[in-house]
Amino acid sequence: MDRTAARAAAMKLVFEWEMGGNGGEDTVFGLLEIPKDDAEIDYVDEVVEGVKARQAEIDEWIAQFAHGWSLERMNRVDLAILRVAVFEILAGQVPEPVVVNEAVELSKQYSTERSPAFINGVLGSIRRARQ
Repeated sequence: MDRTAARAAAMKLVFEWEMGGNGGEDTVFGLLEIPKDDAEIDYVDEVVEGVKARQAEIDEWIAQFAHGWSLERMNRVDLAILRVAVFEILAGQVPEPVVVNEAVELSKQYSTERSPAFINGVLGSIRRARQ
């Protein structure tokens, strides 16, 4: 699995966690069909656990810049994508333009036709606010 696929797996686990699932080992290796020896599994785990640990901070950033959208009204897939992306921005291990591009690509694949523009706008605003 490459980093893009790892990011998609992390988004799916964050989505499952948001929907009340546990996102545990059974999900990682079963539902997502990730081999136990995959090199990117540590990255998936780091992102998912980071989102869980920093959810309040991440959600504050999203809420501040998702103009006109409360977290409760937001599309759940978009919220999962944004949580993963904001965690990556805050963690500072991946260049921010890469984070934004990958989030937009995830939204094209997994969400609605309006989601890419929404996600790009929210993440762009967060990036500008952090500079």
